[in-house]
Amino acid sequence: MKLPVLNRVQPAGILDGLTTAIITLDQALRVTYLNSATETLFSVSRRHAQGQALTAAIPHLLEQAPRLRRAIDTGTGFIERELKLRRPGEESNHELLTVDLTVTPAQFGGPALVLELLPLDRHLRISRDEQLLAQHRASRELIRGLAHEIKNPLGGIRGAAQLLEREFPDSEHLEYTRVIIREADRLQNLVNRLLGPNRLPQKEMVNVHEVLEHVRQLIEAEGRGTFSVQRDYDPSIPEIRADREQLIQAALNIARNALQALSMAPKPERPMITLRTRMRRQFTIGGVRHRLAIQIDIEDNGAGISPQLIEKIFYPMVTTRAEGTGLGLPIAQYLIHGHGGLIECQSRPGTTVFSIFLPLDQPA
Repeated sequence: MKLPVLNRVQPAGILDGLTTAIITLDQALRVTYLNSATETLFSVSRRHAQGQALTAAIPHLLEQAPRLRRAIDTGTGFIERELKLRRPGEESNHELLTVDLTVTPAQFGGPALVLELLPLDRHLRISRDEQLLAQHRASRELIRGLAHEIKNPLGGIRGAAQLLEREFPDSEHLEYTRVIIREADRLQNLVNRLLGPNRLPQKEMVNVHEVLEHVRQLIEAEGRGTFSVQRDYDPSIPEIRADREQLIQAALNIARNALQALSMAPKPERPMITLRTRMRRQFTIGGVRHRLAIQIDIEDNGAGISPQLIEKIFYPMVTTRAEGTGLGLPIAQYLIHGHGGLIECQSRPGTTVFSIFLPLDQPA
């Protein structure tokens, strides 16, 4: 029986099919090969990179050069988990890459190194989103339970004060009963805000840029010329099926937070809020993969949020302002979650970005 002749697969062809970025270096730490995943990860051309020094071809790895030199001199590899890579001179969190780096000594006509870089950003973000959603659900259940427990005796206290006021209309204690009624009403309003909207989203076709322009006009009126607004919209974004009023409320809560951040010391030289929209393809929100999603960024150049606080900002009653209620962000997250979306936050001194992610393929 004659066996079929199989075409030989070149090793380079196999490496090009991997999702792991592969780079090989010679003894002088020059790039001798990189696969397609490396080109995608670092936005570098194979033709441009081959033969160049690694630090010139891929500046993100500049800080790793001394360790790579020791690895090739001693013939010992190393593994670095969740390594943060950034192009030198760039400080934007959007340019930050997180990878697992494995360095293995090899022999290709002389001492060499094989670098394997496994991108982790997508996996870490999915895990963070799932944790955020779980925390949000748990806090919502806790808040709803507490709010209902508060509402019942609150109604009784207000009713009793009203009865006293009717029974003794000319009493010298009338002022006290009115204080009780007024404070009971204030607490009732707070509880209602904790409970959030009492209706399901009324979805219709909405233009997100029209929503953002409405929010822009509101915050510019509130800011009274103390800051500027920069708009960076993607005009190709189609209309989305959503509740217009709820989207406005969510975006407005975030934009007001940005406005308040700009008013707090130290003030930037040019206080600015940036409204940005982008399309995301094959994007995962809360463990669900969507073919298309919309990203809405609301960015300010204020002082930033401390690392200790950023993990808690979506919890109710968490605020850095004495007059704040700490309800704006939790309510915004609740409204966006009702649309199958999610709000994330990234912050460092001088830049805070709240990103609203909304799937385009939402159920009716």
